[in-house]
Amino acid sequence: MNLAIWILLLQATLGATDTLYYHEYKLKLAHSDHSQTELKLHATRDFCYAIIIGSLGFATWNGMLAWCLLAILIAEIVITLWDFIEEDKVRVLPAGERVMHTIMGIVYGAFLAYLLPEIMRWKDQPTGWGPSYHGFPAWLLLLLATGVFVSGVRDLIASLRPQPKVPTKPKS
Repeated sequence: MNLAIWILLLQATLGATDTLYYHEYKLKLAHSDHSQTELKLHATRDFCYAIIIGSLGFATWNGMLAWCLLAILIAEIVITLWDFIEEDKVRVLPAGERVMHTIMGIVYGAFLAYLLPEIMRWKDQPTGWGPSYHGFPAWLLLLLATGVFVSGVRDLIASLRPQPKVPTKPKS
């Protein structure tokens, strides 16, 4: 599990870099008029990530909770795939952002490769949270999870602002 935690820390750091550089600094997605669906997807995924990133450094998900964690992981993958489609519909991604997303996908696959065997062990335990303290990386993950949660709230609020009216052409 220790390697999964370090890979998750790498994934969370890449995600923070992607969000801060591309979404906030370069593209200013929260201020874009065409990104409401994308922002809702980002917010939902951020809430999933906040749960995953914030919990795994400190706890195991035992019994039925293992299935809940698995459902959150699957939901995150579905949201990410939907987000890829939405991004391609509404904007041209900078090459660096596309590369970043690819790297994040590879790292996430490595994370899942190390986490899934753990989840399969946890599912056979009595239902409840188990202790799983991972020291310094756990605290970094908790800090990143807080940032992911705040980013999700911001994206959700930005996605709810009214869309500008698109002018219609008069009928000839």
